[in-house]
Amino acid sequence: MSTPGVNVTIPFKHRARRALHDETLQRAMNKAGGGFVDKRREAAECLPEFDDVRDAARDIKDHVLSNLDSYLELYEQKVQENGGQVHWARTAEEACQIITAICRESEAELVAKGKSMVAEEMGLTGALEDAGMRVVETDLGEYIVQLAGETPSHIIAPAVHKTREQITELFHDHHAKLGFNERVTQRADIVNEARSVLRDVFIDADVGITGANYLIAETGANVIVTNEGNGDLTSCLPRVQIAVAGIERVIPSLDDLSTFLRVLARSATGQEMSAYTTMYAGPRRSDDTEGPVEYHVVLLDNGRSAMLGGVYRPMLRCIRCGACMNHCPVYSSIGGHAYGWVYPGPMGSVLTPLLNGFEGAVDLPNACTLNGRCKAVCPVRIPLSDLLLEHRVEQHRRGLTSPVGRLLIRSWTWLARRSRLYHGVLALPLWVMHRMGRKAGVLRKLPFVGGWTASRDFPVPASQSFLAQWRATRKRL
Repeated sequence: MSTPGVNVTIPFKHRARRALHDETLQRAMNKAGGGFVDKRREAAECLPEFDDVRDAARDIKDHVLSNLDSYLELYEQKVQENGGQVHWARTAEEACQIITAICRESEAELVAKGKSMVAEEMGLTGALEDAGMRVVETDLGEYIVQLAGETPSHIIAPAVHKTREQITELFHDHHAKLGFNERVTQRADIVNEARSVLRDVFIDADVGITGANYLIAETGANVIVTNEGNGDLTSCLPRVQIAVAGIERVIPSLDDLSTFLRVLARSATGQEMSAYTTMYAGPRRSDDTEGPVEYHVVLLDNGRSAMLGGVYRPMLRCIRCGACMNHCPVYSSIGGHAYGWVYPGPMGSVLTPLLNGFEGAVDLPNACTLNGRCKAVCPVRIPLSDLLLEHRVEQHRRGLTSPVGRLLIRSWTWLARRSRLYHGVLALPLWVMHRMGRKAGVLRKLPFVGGWTASRDFPVPASQSFLAQWRATRKRL
């Protein structure tokens, strides 16, 4: 079964083209894009050992992945000792069923939901709504896109594609019935209005659901890192708390957590530390004045264990910081929705085929310039561009590439193995292209590469190949 939320009905190229011609989207992306890049660079420069910490974070992740079963078992043991329950889910559908059953047993009518990309991956909100429950996103960005009937376009800034004017109209349309009749236009006023609306949700919610940035094996704690207080309120006020996370989120100890906290905020938002780092380790104890009565953790596999033994294993290091998409020229041009699923940008182009199947994501590995910026900025050293190249190879193996493309590759391979013929065939088009563009210095139109020349000029090649020039030089000498 296809994972919920996947958009395969409209081809990627059509989605990308539509995004490029959306003036409002382009205005929002242009305004937001550079800020993440500049802030990350400044934050990294303030920590001289930043690259060493990145290496340490990578090594911790690799160690955990080599011993994942042991750390997950230890984590489960500690959660149970703390009075909580751990539920294991092989698929997104199974995870939704588990959480729905917990909510039904709690007779939940209102569910407060904190920011969680794995919950988006599961299609959790839709599953709970189908079961008759009202679900309200409590993260401001997630709340905005929920009102708009959309999905997040960025894993850190879900509403980065929205302009302030659009948010003003959304709030006016949805909050007028709640007594908010004035159109709020200033950032502070927008935040305050959302805070006023969500306050009743926190108080009235029967169940609170959050994600987890990290799961601490030695203590059984669930760690969430946020810049809003919604995560704490979602976890503490409802009678039942549910944390949902991928199995790769476990780390050994609190000491290891300190390593990841030093790279996470710097890579994500350019902060030294996020505003809130909170740990939850179980239900309310007898001497506690607040906290949930029930505490559940749902651990999701959904294709992750299949990645452990192969070339894509480094992708399980991902800490969902969003640095790769912040630095990606493709993402910054088309936004997250063009990618068609929960995870956009370079990390999404790697993850989507692995978690949801290659057939529905053929174009994503090719939506990359292979400039390597994502690989350079990843805080846990994931070789994203290398993995995207591996995806392209895998697509070829499976016969998912176009027949024309496969024919061209086979033809080029056959020709390249015959050196004299190759250089003889190459000589004529080089000479023709050189003659066509020698006066202007560029080629503005070329047959068969209209997609390239429609947006950029093609540099004029030399009249001869490098090898031909080298041989001619040797003869003169």
